[in-house]
Amino acid sequence: MTTGPIRVLVVEDDPVAADAHVMYVDRVPGFTAVGKVHTGAQARHVLDRTPVDLLLLDLHLPDTHGLRLARSLRAAGHRADVIAVTSARDLAVVREGVSLGVVQYVLKPFTFATLRDRLVRYAEFRAAAGEASGQAEVDRALAALRAPGPAALPKGLSAPTLERVTVTLRDHADGLTAAKAAEAVGISRITARRYLEHLVEAGRAARAPQYGAVGRPELQYRWVKS
Repeated sequence: MTTGPIRVLVVEDDPVAADAHVMYVDRVPGFTAVGKVHTGAQARHVLDRTPVDLLLLDLHLPDTHGLRLARSLRAAGHRADVIAVTSARDLAVVREGVSLGVVQYVLKPFTFATLRDRLVRYAEFRAAAGEASGQAEVDRALAALRAPGPAALPKGLSAPTLERVTVTLRDHADGLTAAKAAEAVGISRITARRYLEHLVEAGRAARAPQYGAVGRPELQYRWVKS
């Protein structure tokens, strides 16, 4: 086990999300992003040449499923742990991942605080060493990986409303304004904008000004492909 920063390889097919994940990793003390790749083949190439402790792994890659990649890496002797970063909510996939070194799942969209919590917990688990004095110490080591409860959203935001805004944005491939999102979801424009900005911060949405015939431009929000 290394004594320096925990080396993380970001494996994410979407360039915008990959950049955000690298930035998030580098903001957590004790972690460093050693690179980012967008396919399973690129991940194998890096792992054959660069020491990596942890994969931040999207499960839906253009050339393979993330768990298939994890399985092939184990067979090839790579021992890096895996935090799966995915929008997939299939619990059968979660169970399969446990046997392949997936130590955490982070569901998209997520905030920096959510990923930071998972990384800090992973670091605590990784730091456990030596011989356990008994069952309680083993339980404490394993408990370090478990979050105490659902990851907290910023104050004033709720998970059900975030889900509705997310679905609405994903259903509008051409994007939509906060006013249009508010109308579709049944909330105020100001509230809709808060949720949309949260999705932007999480790397799951992008915004750009929309210029009309007169007046100030409105911000147009678009879903970032998972």
